Amino acid sequence: MSIIKALNWRYATKKMDSDQKVQQDKVDQIIAAAQLAPSGYGLQPYKIIVVTNQELKEKIRAVGYNQSQITDCSHLLIFAAWDLYTEKRVLEVFRHTNRQRGLPEDKSRDNIDYILGVFEKMTSEEQFNHAARQSYISFGIAITEAALLGVDATPMEGFDPLNVDKLLGLKEQGLRSTTLLPLGYRDENEDWLVNLKKVRTPLTDFVIEFK
Repeated sequence: MSIIKALNWRYATKKMDSDQKVQQDKVDQIIAAAQLAPSGYGLQPYKIIVVTNQELKEKIRAVGYNQSQITDCSHLLIFAAWDLYTEKRVLEVFRHTNRQRGLPEDKSRDNIDYILGVFEKMTSEEQFNHAARQSYISFGIAITEAALLGVDATPMEGFDPLNVDKLLGLKEQGLRSTTLLPLGYRDENEDWLVNLKKVRTPLTDFVIEFK
């Protein structure tokens, strides 16, 4: 299936079939695609948390505006961004990269100093917002890969991030939740959106050209 065909097939599934489970190899492939997403300075300042525990999903639903996809889905992916760009975090990324490439540990020192200088000028909230935007790139790629695999996904910002962070102990890990992505299969008999035409802004209005 082409990406365009897959994206025309997908929609924000409103009702999932709780009896259908997504095969683990497909979940792994969706996560692998998200891992390969580009990010600012290559830092990947976010994590993906995978929840299959039904009791925990019930608790998340309670702070997620009671959206049924959270509990009916097969796997709930939670994207969580760094709360801060610390020197330790940036160093760890570059040390890992240099080890994998067989380069000296100090090879990236100038680049590291430049990056740290950029983030030192930002407030803590600006740093988090930057990291959150990077998580959204990965989030979008996960949605696209899910569509290519014929897996339904519902992008969600409608939840209480502070309470989700408490449930998952994210503050202690220096993380803040940004988005939820339930994965599963649509309930074609119960989902009111399943047969409605996909509508987007016409390309003539969507694209602005300077020639």
